[in-house]
Amino acid sequence: MVKVLFFARIREQLGVTSVSLSLPVNPTVASLKQQLIITHGESWAEVLNAGNIVKAVNQEVVEDYHPLTDGDEVAFFPPVTGG
Repeated sequence: MVKVLFFARIREQLGVTSVSLSLPVNPTVASLKQQLIITHGESWAEVLNAGNIVKAVNQEVVEDYHPLTDGDEVAFFPPVTGG
């Protein structure tokens, strides 16, 4: 199982704070996103496939090809801005 967390605007758009899922086949962040989209529908595709979305595994920013293992925590959040 992996725990998936959603933050800020992404949490608001999806209407959920977190979900727990079984690992997909060939577990990567990309395959996890695909599993979420298949499970929850096209509205999730628009949010999770946004070009500027930040992904983290176990609190480390990663790319879509990053592998996943049982017990990982995956987070999706919008880019951080500051001033």
